[in-house]
Amino acid sequence: MTPGRPVPPPLAKPLPDLTDAAGPTLAAAYGATAPDSGLVPLTVARRAPKADDVEIAVEFCGLCHSDVHASRGEWGGNTYPLIPGHEIVGRVTRVGSAVDDFTVGERVGVGCMVDSCRECESCLDGLEQYCEKGMTGTYGAKDARNDGAVTQGGYATSIVVDRNYVLRIPEGLDPAAAAPLLCAGITTFSPLNHFEVEEGDAVGVVGLGGLGHMAVKIAKAMGAEVTVFTTSERKFAAARELGADHVVLSTDPAAMEAADRSLDVIIDTVAAPHDLNPYFRTLRVDGALFQLGLPSEAMPPVNPGSLIRRRIAYAGSLIGGIEETQEMLDFCAEHGVVSDIELVGADQLNEAYDRMVAGDVKYRFVLDASTLGTPAEKADA
Repeated sequence: MTPGRPVPPPLAKPLPDLTDAAGPTLAAAYGATAPDSGLVPLTVARRAPKADDVEIAVEFCGLCHSDVHASRGEWGGNTYPLIPGHEIVGRVTRVGSAVDDFTVGERVGVGCMVDSCRECESCLDGLEQYCEKGMTGTYGAKDARNDGAVTQGGYATSIVVDRNYVLRIPEGLDPAAAAPLLCAGITTFSPLNHFEVEEGDAVGVVGLGGLGHMAVKIAKAMGAEVTVFTTSERKFAAARELGADHVVLSTDPAAMEAADRSLDVIIDTVAAPHDLNPYFRTLRVDGALFQLGLPSEAMPPVNPGSLIRRRIAYAGSLIGGIEETQEMLDFCAEHGVVSDIELVGADQLNEAYDRMVAGDVKYRFVLDASTLGTPAEKADA
Protein backbone atom coordinates (compact mmCIF):
# COMPACT_ATOMS: atom_id res chain seq x y z
CA MET A 1 0.00 0.00 0.00
CA THR A 2 1.29 3.46 -0.88
CA PRO A 3 2.36 5.42 2.25
CA GLY A 4 -0.28 7.85 3.43
CA ARG A 5 -3.24 6.01 1.93
CA PRO A 6 -5.77 4.99 4.61
CA VAL A 7 -6.48 1.32 5.31
CA PRO A 8 -9.95 0.56 3.89
CA PRO A 9 -12.59 -0.10 6.57
CA PRO A 10 -14.42 -3.44 6.74
CA LEU A 11 -16.87 -3.88 3.88
CA ALA A 12 -20.59 -3.44 4.52
CA LYS A 13 -21.25 -6.44 2.25
CA PRO A 14 -18.95 -9.00 0.60
CA LEU A 15 -17.39 -8.09 -2.73
CA PRO A 16 -17.71 -10.53 -5.62
CA ASP A 17 -14.83 -12.99 -5.73
CA LEU A 18 -13.18 -12.38 -9.10
CA THR A 19 -9.67 -13.43 -8.16
CA ASP A 20 -9.59 -16.31 -10.63
CA ALA A 21 -11.71 -14.66 -13.33
CA ALA A 22 -10.17 -14.65 -16.78
CA GLY A 23 -11.27 -12.59 -19.72
CA PRO A 24 -14.24 -10.19 -19.70
CA THR A 25 -16.84 -10.33 -16.94
CA LEU A 26 -20.52 -9.51 -17.28
CA ALA A 27 -22.28 -6.75 -15.38
CA ALA A 28 -25.98 -6.02 -14.96
CA ALA A 29 -26.87 -2.55 -16.23
CA TYR A 30 -29.61 -0.19 -17.37
CA GLY A 31 -29.34 1.75 -20.60
CA ALA A 32 -31.03 2.89 -23.78
CA THR A 33 -31.30 0.77 -26.93
CA ALA A 34 -32.70 3.63 -29.04
CA PRO A 35 -33.52 7.33 -28.53
CA ASP A 36 -37.12 6.48 -27.63
CA SER A 37 -36.55 3.20 -25.77
CA GLY A 38 -36.25 4.60 -22.28
CA LEU A 39 -33.84 2.87 -19.92
CA VAL A 40 -34.13 -0.91 -19.92
CA PRO A 41 -32.22 -3.80 -18.30
CA LEU A 42 -29.03 -4.72 -20.18
CA THR A 43 -25.91 -6.80 -19.69
CA VAL A 44 -22.52 -5.27 -20.44
CA ALA A 45 -19.17 -7.02 -20.92
CA ARG A 46 -16.30 -5.50 -18.95
CA ARG A 47 -12.72 -6.19 -20.03
CA ALA A 48 -10.41 -8.18 -17.82
CA PRO A 49 -8.13 -5.76 -15.95
CA LYS A 50 -4.94 -4.93 -17.84
CA ALA A 51 -1.73 -4.09 -15.99
CA ASP A 52 -2.82 -0.53 -15.14
CA ASP A 53 -6.54 -1.22 -14.68
CA VAL A 54 -8.76 -1.11 -11.62
CA GLU A 55 -11.97 -3.12 -11.52
CA ILE A 56 -14.73 -1.55 -9.44
CA ALA A 57 -17.97 -2.92 -8.01
CA VAL A 58 -20.33 0.03 -8.41
CA GLU A 59 -22.26 1.05 -5.30
CA PHE A 60 -23.82 4.33 -6.46
CA CYS A 61 -24.01 6.39 -9.64
CA GLY A 62 -25.34 9.91 -9.90
CA LEU A 63 -27.86 10.91 -12.57
CA CYS A 64 -26.69 13.92 -14.57
CA HIS A 65 -28.90 15.94 -16.91
CA SER A 66 -26.41 15.16 -19.69
CA ASP A 67 -27.32 11.47 -19.22
CA VAL A 68 -30.88 12.33 -20.27
CA HIS A 69 -29.73 14.22 -23.37
CA ALA A 70 -27.38 11.40 -24.39
CA SER A 71 -29.81 8.55 -23.75
CA ARG A 72 -32.57 10.27 -25.70
CA GLY A 73 -30.30 11.12 -28.63
CA GLU A 74 -30.79 14.85 -28.17
CA TRP A 75 -27.14 15.63 -28.90
CA GLY A 76 -26.89 13.27 -31.88
CA GLY A 77 -24.11 10.89 -32.89
CA ASN A 78 -24.95 8.19 -30.36
CA THR A 79 -24.22 4.48 -30.69
CA TYR A 80 -26.75 2.18 -29.05
CA PRO A 81 -27.05 0.40 -26.75
CA LEU A 82 -25.85 3.20 -24.48
CA ILE A 83 -25.32 2.84 -20.74
CA PRO A 84 -25.03 6.28 -19.10
CA GLY A 85 -23.45 7.31 -15.82
CA HIS A 86 -20.29 9.31 -15.02
CA GLU A 87 -20.66 9.94 -11.29
CA ILE A 88 -19.52 6.53 -10.06
CA VAL A 89 -18.65 5.43 -6.52
CA GLY A 90 -17.74 1.86 -5.62
CA ARG A 91 -15.22 -0.56 -4.16
CA VAL A 92 -12.13 -2.01 -5.83
CA THR A 93 -12.53 -5.72 -6.65
CA ARG A 94 -9.38 -6.42 -8.71
CA VAL A 95 -6.28 -4.50 -9.76
CA GLY A 96 -3.82 -5.01 -12.59
CA SER A 97 -0.29 -6.21 -12.05
CA ALA A 98 1.20 -2.68 -12.22
CA VAL A 99 -1.27 -1.08 -9.79
CA ASP A 100 0.21 -0.40 -6.35
CA ASP A 101 -1.77 2.67 -5.26
CA PHE A 102 -5.24 1.10 -5.02
CA THR A 103 -6.16 -2.01 -3.05
CA VAL A 104 -9.08 -4.41 -3.08
CA GLY A 105 -11.87 -3.10 -0.86
CA GLU A 106 -10.88 0.55 -1.15
CA ARG A 107 -13.66 3.00 -1.99
CA VAL A 108 -12.99 4.84 -5.24
CA GLY A 109 -14.73 6.97 -7.82
CA VAL A 110 -14.83 7.56 -11.56
CA GLY A 111 -15.93 10.84 -13.09
CA CYS A 112 -16.59 12.09 -16.61
CA MET A 113 -13.50 10.69 -18.36
CA VAL A 114 -11.63 7.42 -18.41
CA ASP A 115 -8.66 8.28 -20.63
CA SER A 116 -6.84 10.98 -22.60
CA CYS A 117 -3.74 11.13 -24.78
CA ARG A 118 -1.43 11.91 -21.80
CA GLU A 119 1.06 13.56 -24.18
CA CYS A 120 -0.38 16.94 -25.18
CA GLU A 121 0.29 20.17 -23.31
CA SER A 122 -3.11 20.06 -21.59
CA CYS A 123 -2.65 16.51 -20.33
CA LEU A 124 0.88 17.22 -19.13
CA ASP A 125 -0.48 20.25 -17.25
CA GLY A 126 -3.07 18.10 -15.46
CA LEU A 127 -5.91 19.43 -17.61
CA GLU A 128 -6.96 16.13 -19.16
CA GLN A 129 -10.47 17.43 -19.74
CA TYR A 130 -9.02 19.75 -22.39
CA CYS A 131 -6.95 17.01 -24.07
CA GLU A 132 -5.97 18.30 -27.49
CA LYS A 133 -6.62 14.90 -29.04
CA GLY A 134 -9.89 14.48 -27.17
CA MET A 135 -10.52 12.91 -23.79
CA THR A 136 -12.34 9.58 -23.66
CA GLY A 137 -15.71 10.03 -22.00
CA THR A 138 -16.91 7.51 -19.44
CA TYR A 139 -19.76 6.52 -21.71
CA GLY A 140 -20.67 6.92 -25.36
CA ALA A 141 -17.07 7.47 -26.53
CA LYS A 142 -14.82 5.31 -28.70
CA ASP A 143 -12.21 3.83 -26.39
CA ALA A 144 -9.49 4.10 -29.03
CA ARG A 145 -6.64 3.68 -26.56
CA ASN A 146 -7.95 0.30 -25.33
CA ASP A 147 -10.11 -2.02 -27.41
CA GLY A 148 -11.81 0.54 -29.64
CA ALA A 149 -15.25 -0.30 -28.26
CA VAL A 150 -17.75 2.34 -27.18
CA THR A 151 -17.42 3.11 -23.47
CA GLN A 152 -20.34 2.19 -21.24
CA GLY A 153 -20.98 4.03 -18.01
CA GLY A 154 -21.89 3.59 -14.39
CA TYR A 155 -25.53 2.49 -14.44
CA ALA A 156 -24.00 -0.96 -14.00
CA THR A 157 -22.81 -3.29 -11.29
CA SER A 158 -19.15 -3.02 -12.29
CA ILE A 159 -16.70 -1.05 -14.42
CA VAL A 160 -12.99 -1.34 -15.36
CA VAL A 161 -10.96 1.88 -15.61
CA ASP A 162 -7.28 2.76 -16.02
CA ARG A 163 -5.85 3.60 -12.60
CA ASN A 164 -4.77 7.06 -13.75
CA TYR A 165 -8.44 8.06 -14.05
CA VAL A 166 -9.63 6.52 -10.77
CA LEU A 167 -10.15 8.76 -7.75
CA ARG A 168 -9.95 8.10 -4.03
CA ILE A 169 -13.23 8.74 -2.16
CA PRO A 170 -12.42 9.93 1.38
CA GLU A 171 -14.12 7.65 3.88
CA GLY A 172 -15.61 10.66 5.69
CA LEU A 173 -17.94 11.33 2.77
CA ASP A 174 -21.32 9.63 2.45
CA PRO A 175 -20.72 7.52 -0.69
CA ALA A 176 -24.16 8.08 -2.23
CA ALA A 177 -24.13 11.83 -1.62
CA ALA A 178 -20.51 12.02 -2.84
CA ALA A 179 -21.32 10.54 -6.26
CA PRO A 180 -22.55 13.85 -7.80
CA LEU A 181 -19.31 15.52 -6.69
CA LEU A 182 -17.63 13.68 -9.58
CA CYS A 183 -19.48 15.88 -12.08
CA ALA A 184 -21.55 18.64 -10.42
CA GLY A 185 -18.97 19.10 -7.68
CA ILE A 186 -15.89 19.42 -9.85
CA THR A 187 -17.75 21.43 -12.50
CA THR A 188 -18.44 24.17 -9.93
CA PHE A 189 -15.26 23.77 -7.87
CA SER A 190 -12.93 24.19 -10.87
CA PRO A 191 -13.86 27.77 -11.90
CA LEU A 192 -14.00 28.90 -8.25
CA ASN A 193 -10.57 27.36 -7.72
CA HIS A 194 -9.23 28.87 -10.96
CA PHE A 195 -10.44 32.32 -9.87
CA GLU A 196 -8.78 31.68 -6.47
CA VAL A 197 -11.91 32.45 -4.48
CA GLU A 198 -11.10 32.95 -0.82
CA GLU A 199 -12.56 34.31 2.38
CA GLY A 200 -14.12 37.72 1.86
CA ASP A 201 -14.76 37.34 -1.87
CA ALA A 202 -18.30 37.82 -3.18
CA VAL A 203 -19.64 35.04 -5.40
CA GLY A 204 -22.88 35.05 -7.39
CA VAL A 205 -24.65 31.85 -8.43
CA VAL A 206 -27.21 31.94 -11.23
CA GLY A 207 -29.71 29.08 -10.95
CA LEU A 208 -30.32 26.72 -8.05
CA GLY A 209 -30.43 23.22 -9.52
CA GLY A 210 -27.93 20.37 -9.36
CA LEU A 211 -24.96 22.56 -10.31
CA GLY A 212 -26.17 25.68 -8.55
CA HIS A 213 -26.66 24.11 -5.15
CA MET A 214 -23.12 22.69 -5.31
CA ALA A 215 -21.74 26.10 -6.29
CA VAL A 216 -23.38 27.64 -3.21
CA LYS A 217 -22.01 24.98 -0.87
CA ILE A 218 -18.48 25.03 -2.26
CA ALA A 219 -18.25 28.84 -2.42
CA LYS A 220 -19.42 29.07 1.19
CA ALA A 221 -16.85 26.46 2.23
CA MET A 222 -14.18 28.63 0.57
CA GLY A 223 -15.26 31.51 2.80
CA ALA A 224 -17.11 33.56 0.20
CA GLU A 225 -20.18 35.72 0.62
CA VAL A 226 -22.73 34.15 -1.72
CA THR A 227 -25.58 35.71 -3.66
CA VAL A 228 -28.07 33.48 -5.48
CA PHE A 229 -29.96 34.77 -8.51
CA THR A 230 -33.24 33.02 -9.24
CA THR A 231 -36.35 33.63 -11.32
CA SER A 232 -38.55 32.06 -8.63
CA GLU A 233 -39.39 33.51 -5.22
CA ARG A 234 -40.19 29.95 -4.15
CA LYS A 235 -36.45 29.23 -4.13
CA PHE A 236 -35.55 31.99 -1.68
CA ALA A 237 -35.88 29.77 1.40
CA ALA A 238 -34.03 26.88 -0.26
CA ALA A 239 -31.14 29.17 -1.21
CA ARG A 240 -30.81 30.40 2.36
CA GLU A 241 -30.99 26.83 3.71
CA LEU A 242 -27.97 26.01 1.53
CA GLY A 243 -26.06 28.93 3.03
CA ALA A 244 -26.66 31.81 0.62
CA ASP A 245 -26.16 35.21 2.22
CA HIS A 246 -28.35 37.04 -0.28
CA VAL A 247 -31.03 36.01 -2.76
CA VAL A 248 -31.98 38.20 -5.71
CA LEU A 249 -35.06 37.84 -7.89
CA SER A 250 -33.44 38.27 -11.30
CA THR A 251 -36.71 39.33 -12.95
CA ASP A 252 -36.97 42.35 -10.61
CA PRO A 253 -35.10 45.32 -12.20
CA ALA A 254 -34.87 47.17 -8.87
CA ALA A 255 -33.32 44.14 -7.13
CA MET A 256 -30.82 43.71 -9.94
CA GLU A 257 -29.91 47.39 -9.84
CA ALA A 258 -29.34 47.13 -6.08
CA ALA A 259 -26.82 44.34 -6.76
CA ASP A 260 -24.74 46.58 -9.07
CA ARG A 261 -20.95 46.19 -8.57
CA SER A 262 -21.41 43.82 -5.63
CA LEU A 263 -19.69 40.64 -6.89
CA ASP A 264 -16.23 39.39 -7.79
CA VAL A 265 -17.22 36.27 -9.74
CA ILE A 266 -20.43 34.67 -11.00
CA ILE A 267 -21.04 30.97 -11.62
CA ASP A 268 -23.84 30.67 -14.19
CA THR A 269 -25.42 27.21 -14.13
CA VAL A 270 -28.52 27.86 -16.24
CA ALA A 271 -28.84 25.67 -19.35
CA ALA A 272 -31.64 27.68 -20.98
CA PRO A 273 -31.13 30.82 -23.10
CA HIS A 274 -31.02 33.95 -20.92
CA ASP A 275 -29.68 37.50 -21.07
CA LEU A 276 -26.27 37.81 -19.42
CA ASN A 277 -25.96 41.59 -19.62
CA PRO A 278 -27.84 42.30 -16.35
CA TYR A 279 -25.48 39.94 -14.54
CA PHE A 280 -22.37 41.63 -15.94
CA ARG A 281 -23.56 44.84 -14.26
CA THR A 282 -23.42 43.13 -10.84
CA LEU A 283 -19.67 42.49 -11.24
CA ARG A 284 -16.90 44.71 -9.95
CA VAL A 285 -13.83 45.74 -11.92
CA ASP A 286 -11.84 42.64 -12.96
CA GLY A 287 -14.79 40.40 -12.20
CA ALA A 288 -15.59 37.26 -14.18
CA LEU A 289 -18.66 35.29 -15.21
CA PHE A 290 -18.12 31.57 -15.78
CA GLN A 291 -20.69 29.91 -18.02
CA LEU A 292 -21.33 26.29 -16.97
CA GLY A 293 -24.82 25.71 -18.36
CA LEU A 294 -24.90 24.80 -22.05
CA PRO A 295 -28.14 26.03 -23.68
CA SER A 296 -29.33 24.07 -26.69
CA GLU A 297 -30.48 27.29 -28.39
CA ALA A 298 -28.74 30.60 -29.08
CA MET A 299 -28.21 33.01 -26.19
CA PRO A 300 -29.10 36.72 -26.42
CA PRO A 301 -26.06 38.72 -27.60
CA VAL A 302 -23.51 40.01 -25.10
CA ASN A 303 -22.97 43.77 -25.08
CA PRO A 304 -19.17 44.23 -25.32
CA GLY A 305 -19.49 47.54 -23.49
CA SER A 306 -20.58 45.66 -20.37
CA LEU A 307 -17.24 43.86 -20.40
CA ILE A 308 -15.02 46.72 -21.51
CA ARG A 309 -16.15 49.28 -18.95
CA ARG A 310 -15.10 47.10 -16.00
CA ARG A 311 -12.48 44.80 -17.56
CA ILE A 312 -14.83 41.86 -17.02
CA ALA A 313 -14.02 38.37 -18.27
CA TYR A 314 -16.65 36.06 -19.75
CA ALA A 315 -15.37 32.50 -19.59
CA GLY A 316 -16.40 28.86 -19.81
CA SER A 317 -15.23 25.88 -17.80
CA LEU A 318 -15.39 22.10 -18.30
CA ILE A 319 -15.29 19.72 -15.32
CA GLY A 320 -11.69 19.46 -14.01
CA GLY A 321 -8.53 17.42 -14.38
CA ILE A 322 -7.88 14.28 -12.32
CA GLU A 323 -5.57 16.02 -9.85
CA GLU A 324 -8.02 18.89 -9.36
CA THR A 325 -10.93 16.46 -8.96
CA GLN A 326 -9.05 14.69 -6.18
CA GLU A 327 -8.31 18.08 -4.62
CA MET A 328 -12.06 18.83 -4.76
CA LEU A 329 -12.97 15.53 -3.09
CA ASP A 330 -10.46 16.11 -0.30
CA PHE A 331 -11.73 19.70 0.12
CA CYS A 332 -15.31 18.49 0.36
CA ALA A 333 -14.35 15.86 2.94
CA GLU A 334 -12.53 18.49 5.00
CA HIS A 335 -15.52 20.85 4.93
CA GLY A 336 -18.34 18.31 5.07
CA VAL A 337 -19.69 19.19 1.62
CA VAL A 338 -21.82 16.67 -0.29
CA SER A 339 -24.75 16.88 -2.67
CA ASP A 340 -28.37 16.90 -1.53
CA ILE A 341 -29.72 13.74 -3.11
CA GLU A 342 -32.70 11.46 -3.62
CA LEU A 343 -31.71 7.79 -3.88
CA VAL A 344 -33.54 5.79 -6.58
CA GLY A 345 -33.69 2.17 -7.65
CA ALA A 346 -33.25 0.86 -11.18
CA ASP A 347 -37.02 0.61 -11.69
CA GLN A 348 -37.33 4.34 -10.96
CA LEU A 349 -34.78 5.56 -13.50
CA ASN A 350 -37.23 6.52 -16.25
CA GLU A 351 -39.44 8.36 -13.78
CA ALA A 352 -36.35 10.11 -12.42
CA TYR A 353 -35.40 11.24 -15.95
CA ASP A 354 -38.87 12.73 -16.48
CA ARG A 355 -38.66 14.48 -13.12
CA MET A 356 -35.22 15.88 -13.97
CA VAL A 357 -36.59 17.38 -17.17
CA ALA A 358 -39.47 18.88 -15.18
CA GLY A 359 -37.10 20.28 -12.55
CA ASP A 360 -38.68 18.08 -9.88
CA VAL A 361 -35.59 17.07 -7.91
CA LYS A 362 -33.86 18.58 -4.90
CA TYR A 363 -31.11 18.50 -6.07
CA ARG A 364 -29.64 15.32 -7.55
CA PHE A 365 -30.83 11.74 -8.14
CA VAL A 366 -28.43 8.89 -7.34
CA LEU A 367 -28.88 5.28 -8.47
CA ASP A 368 -28.44 2.52 -5.90
CA ALA A 369 -26.55 -0.02 -8.01
CA SER A 370 -27.59 -2.88 -5.75
CA THR A 371 -31.04 -2.67 -7.39
CA LEU A 372 -29.73 -3.48 -10.89
CA GLY A 373 -30.16 -7.24 -10.50
CA THR A 374 -27.92 -9.87 -12.05
CA PRO A 375 -26.44 -10.03 -15.56
CA ALA A 376 -27.81 -12.27 -18.28
CA GLU A 377 -25.64 -14.98 -19.77
CA LYS A 378 -24.87 -12.89 -22.87
CA ALA A 379 -23.84 -9.25 -23.19
CA ASP A 380 -26.00 -6.66 -24.93
CA ALA A 381 -23.21 -4.06 -24.93
